[in-house]
Amino acid sequence: MLPTPTKFTLVAGEAEGPTRLNAFDNALLAAGIGNLNLLKVSSILPPGAKAVETLDIPPGSLVPTAYGAITSETPGELIAAAVGIGRHGDGFGVIMEFSGKCSKEEAEATVAEMVRAAFRHRRMELTELFVKGIEHRVEKTGCAFAAVALWY
Repeated sequence: MLPTPTKFTLVAGEAEGPTRLNAFDNALLAAGIGNLNLLKVSSILPPGAKAVETLDIPPGSLVPTAYGAITSETPGELIAAAVGIGRHGDGFGVIMEFSGKCSKEEAEATVAEMVRAAFRHRRMELTELFVKGIEHRVEKTGCAFAAVALWY
């Protein structure tokens, strides 16, 4: 079992690339996590985890990450990705991810409502909400990526 992360950082990036995978990789680089090994995780923020604005993680590190991403090869299409975190006090939190053919504002509103719904279903009071999104207008092959990196 990995140690429980004590920090979290919301990141987002958008980019073009010659292929879908290159567009995704370039969006990771734009988000500041392109040189990390992302371990995709389900959506629970550990209790007591502290929000940190800037990642300080060595390249190649294994980083638990909840993320939403969308890649498109339709020129002119608007795509967006967003993540949201809700929590009650210093208790555990819930992370939601969203991506779609929409604006940043629509993606952020959608993910915020997803967080609220998760708290209602858990019968927990939502006292803190973090949301971060990004949009991209596709030129040839583009990607929008938003994530919550959980780290130590």
